[in-house]
Amino acid sequence: MNLNYSSRRMTAGSARRSAALAAVAVASIAVLTACGTTSGSAGPTTAADEVGAGEGQVSILAWPGYVEDGSNDPTVDWVTAFEEDTGCEVTSKTYGTSDEAFSLMKTGEYDVIAASGDASLRLVAAGDVAPVNTDLIPNYDGIYDFLKMQSWNSVDGKSYGIPHGYGANLLMYNTDVVSPAPTSWDVVFDKSSPYAGKITAYDSPIYIADAAVYLMTHQPELGIENPYALDETQLAAAVDLLKGQRANVGEYWSDYLKEIQAFETGDSVVGTTWQVIQNSVTTGNTAVVLPDEGATGWSDTWMIGSEAKNPNCAYEWLNYIASPEANAQATEYFGEAPSNEAACEFRTEGSCEAFNAGDEEFASKLWYWSTPIEKCLDGRTDVTCTDYSQWTAAWSEIKG
Repeated sequence: MNLNYSSRRMTAGSARRSAALAAVAVASIAVLTACGTTSGSAGPTTAADEVGAGEGQVSILAWPGYVEDGSNDPTVDWVTAFEEDTGCEVTSKTYGTSDEAFSLMKTGEYDVIAASGDASLRLVAAGDVAPVNTDLIPNYDGIYDFLKMQSWNSVDGKSYGIPHGYGANLLMYNTDVVSPAPTSWDVVFDKSSPYAGKITAYDSPIYIADAAVYLMTHQPELGIENPYALDETQLAAAVDLLKGQRANVGEYWSDYLKEIQAFETGDSVVGTTWQVIQNSVTTGNTAVVLPDEGATGWSDTWMIGSEAKNPNCAYEWLNYIASPEANAQATEYFGEAPSNEAACEFRTEGSCEAFNAGDEEFASKLWYWSTPIEKCLDGRTDVTCTDYSQWTAAWSEIKG
């Protein structure tokens, strides 16, 4: 199917973001619970010490829009240059949900996967991905430091992948209706919000983390240190907040094409969004803000399969896709900030500014998606945290 640049990017983005927040399979949660940790003890614990001659091929599993070879759009192709430079022929498969990706990686048929934060820790815990020796990836040096060695791409001091792109879940509002301009998430979480009925919220259990970010500021006595590490009391507080919000929500969205339409028609006037959505609204009466409380966000990771049949070409791919030129093409096409600092030199003028690329202060206010597990991600050992299966059950209760 051939699509123009704009519609293709939105198709990929809408499928990917909806999928990234789909309910986590019970089996996946069981893996994390059984491990009791994300040490990756079920798989290899050491990374490669050298990159040898390429095997002539590499198999990649990725979100739509991440491995483009010109077959979807002849003007969009960063795979061919890789094949010509390395001699590694790329075969790729796209997936629609993180659960699907998790299952596919268990087959051992894929050398490389592009994983979101709601899948990466599961892959490590199940032993399906291997540690990555970043010394063998020259372009790793160019990646923003604030994306390196984070909880969603490293475990026990070991890197499990290379950051790709990142973005924030921002607050969008109709400038004709919402006044004064909001600076807090209270416009969507306050029960007495004047915009009741025209508030929109993200339709996923992971949205509980957005409520937790709000509570970190407004109910500090709860002691929330990480919105993905909630004990039962903290989860209950977030659920109560979201139940109170439910009456004011006009629409929950997961397909961002529908959110664009809702803001253009005026059915929605304020709610959670992505920068690419605001960029796509045609009515010219919307703005976005990163609220004072901060926000959730995403940062994707390129990882190598623990059973990779072509590990040398896999390392070649991780180095190539982290290069300024390739990282620029892939992240701009998809609609997110690049991970390589020099990538902005190869993107359309103003593109990096639109996505706050490289703004470390901006990035420091984001809590990137991570899979909630029983082992508290905030380091607490005196309590058991709630896992994603509990969040899924809570979300069903919130939605009614």
